[in-house]
Amino acid sequence: MLLASLGLRVTVVPSAYAEIALPGLAPADLALRHARGKADVAAPSGALIVAADTVVDVDGEPLGKPRDPAEGRAMLRRLSGRRHLVHTAFALRDDRTSARYDEVVSTAVHFADLSDALIALYVAGGDGHDKAGGYGIQGFAATLVERIDGDYFTVVGFPLAAFARSLPRIGYFLAPVPAAIPAPQPSAKVPA
Repeated sequence: MLLASLGLRVTVVPSAYAEIALPGLAPADLALRHARGKADVAAPSGALIVAADTVVDVDGEPLGKPRDPAEGRAMLRRLSGRRHLVHTAFALRDDRTSARYDEVVSTAVHFADLSDALIALYVAGGDGHDKAGGYGIQGFAATLVERIDGDYFTVVGFPLAAFARSLPRIGYFLAPVPAAIPAPQPSAKVPA
């Protein structure tokens, strides 16, 4: 999990929030609405609540998670050979202080031209069935991408740097966890 990679103790709680399409809402605003909704329905915990949502944006149209393999193939055909945006929003809620903060981070992704055979193989593997736009860049789909302009972790689904920079706004501070220092090893002589 990305948050745990920062040295945070994380408890994952499934959200009861229903991600519904909201026609007329720009893709970045949709991601923010969903992230806020997930944070708002979380039960009070006495800890910092962190919720996020990712939406793929093709020419201002949001692409969510594909409903089935056919929709997944159609999404990848649409992304093939072109640029799209990935918007990941996060919402923070501190129940102890009532502090809140939310933000949207956007990254441009440029896909290579994809053959129908490659699209079919990728979708059949199931990697993108639960991901916005029908792909997950942290897996095999990394080979489908020519380049990104922006934060890689935004495309993965959580903008770590923006999250870390936002914490002081609500009274939290993140510090690196020192690496374990190995115990001195006895010296050894190697015969020549």
